Amino acid sequence: MIPIRDTAPCYSRPLVTWGIMAVCIIVFVSMQLMPDQLSLRLINLYGMVPIRYTKQYYGLPFDGYLSFLTSLFLHGNWLHLIMNMWFLWIFGDNVEDRMGRLPFLIFYLACGLLATYLQWFFDPNLAIPVVGASGAIAGILAAYFFLYPFERVVVWIPILILPIVIHVPAVAFLGLWVLVQLHSATTAMLFENVAATDVAWWAHLGGFVAGSILYRWFLRKEQAEKNELL
Repeated sequence: MIPIRDTAPCYSRPLVTWGIMAVCIIVFVSMQLMPDQLSLRLINLYGMVPIRYTKQYYGLPFDGYLSFLTSLFLHGNWLHLIMNMWFLWIFGDNVEDRMGRLPFLIFYLACGLLATYLQWFFDPNLAIPVVGASGAIAGILAAYFFLYPFERVVVWIPILILPIVIHVPAVAFLGLWVLVQLHSATTAMLFENVAATDVAWWAHLGGFVAGSILYRWFLRKEQAEKNELL
């Protein structure tokens, strides 16, 4: 299922969401225009390479865990970038609307950092860079899950050439998303040789768990009071 849009109203301009998208796109396009060797070097320096923090990794200098943050703004290919930005575009504006701009930015970065840490914790000897905004966006999905459970997500089901479009509750769409991430993460862990993958499943789950726990402390005051009443 591919989400097209949601039905939740948004009452303010999501400037932070747009800003994050702009930074990710500009960084990616800039790296595409660089020589391949320089682009690869930057990915290794600013992407989170887990083994770099577990033991010395091919001479990469210790960076004070800076890559846990910078990796959130890097992407591996066009599809990776487009999918992340698409989910951020659909779900980020409503969460930013409920939190306010600065709290939303802090929430986004906190979820991303915790997501990246969980990926390192479960796969500390991985020697390839972990990059992407997926973990931070997973935190946004978690906030949306609790704030807008019964809003509709309009999804496209690509069956052959049939344009099948349906409306599903956000709680069902995002709940299925979590189950897919959990299944993929545990499969990759239990059957490592069989289920090799280039997707950071644990970062997705870590971001969602972080968002589920943290979101209530980042809501606007009136929204937090309303949630407590509910």
